[in-house]
Amino acid sequence: MHHGAHLVPRRAGFPAACIFVALAGVLPVRGETGFRSSYYKDGEIHVNVLGTDEVKPLTSGHWDFKPSWSKTGDMLVFFRRLKNDPDVLRWKTAVCIIKVDGSGFHRLTDGTHTDFNQTWTRDGTNTPIWNRRNPQTGAFRVMASKVGAKPGQEYPLTGEDYHSWAYTCLRDGRIFVGGNPPGLQRGYFLMTPDQQGKPRFERVSCELARRGTLDRVSLSPSERKICFEYTRGFRRKVAGRTLYLADFDADKRLISNARPFANTEGKPTWFAYPRWTPDESAIVYHAGRKLFLYTLKDETTRRVSMDDKADYRYPHGEATPK
Repeated sequence: MHHGAHLVPRRAGFPAACIFVALAGVLPVRGETGFRSSYYKDGEIHVNVLGTDEVKPLTSGHWDFKPSWSKTGDMLVFFRRLKNDPDVLRWKTAVCIIKVDGSGFHRLTDGTHTDFNQTWTRDGTNTPIWNRRNPQTGAFRVMASKVGAKPGQEYPLTGEDYHSWAYTCLRDGRIFVGGNPPGLQRGYFLMTPDQQGKPRFERVSCELARRGTLDRVSLSPSERKICFEYTRGFRRKVAGRTLYLADFDADKRLISNARPFANTEGKPTWFAYPRWTPDESAIVYHAGRKLFLYTLKDETTRRVSMDDKADYRYPHGEATPK
């Protein structure tokens, strides 16, 4: 697991291989789906019913990335890029919160750090968490704050002497992380945070992880299913990942019955960011600058973004923290 394996491509746009291509088996747009989603469109955050035209973005005039929708359904947490760099690991960002109606914007961090891939806990506390890079070591640690907090009030959930990366949360307070905790080989874990700074890490078993890298992992609302990006092998690679759906057992800490649902053939296109709909019936993701919706029941895929000239990324289902 490479420290930067969780991020957007190293250039601000797409790798050359990530231009939009016609995707076999994808149905055309057929009107609205009934599912609301937040997403990035040309650097702005939108909230919209998938399959309909956008009206007005929640944010504009900045480069805002990866909105995650709170379980309470009223807020998004995202990061704003304040300093660009060809290497995304050198970006400087600010973790921000905004209400879904466009009000209540405030920053949680001061913009002097590399803070990425924020989400919310599902344990009833509505706690925003994210990953912060140590510029000296290159490793990340998991950070947390609270709604309404000021920059500087954030606090670490993991130590600074090892790498840990938070992906998604469970209702019981545990956090699905990747990394190399003290005394443990790199892998994937359910982490129980500890107020004294000594979290407990319990390894998650996954047959696929023996042969490759899981990334952008997301638990379904019932926590019985899981979706993720998958790279064969352990070299950092963005374009050409396959998207997988699997069963998840939180008690056994087991990912099983994994099956690909997008880019099975590994085309060199940026397939990324699979996220659940609130009813768990479908998964929305981006590929080649467009948004797609995969329906589990009939295994069909349809395009749900409307503007062929726009760059769509990072969809996220309503009130469904990743």
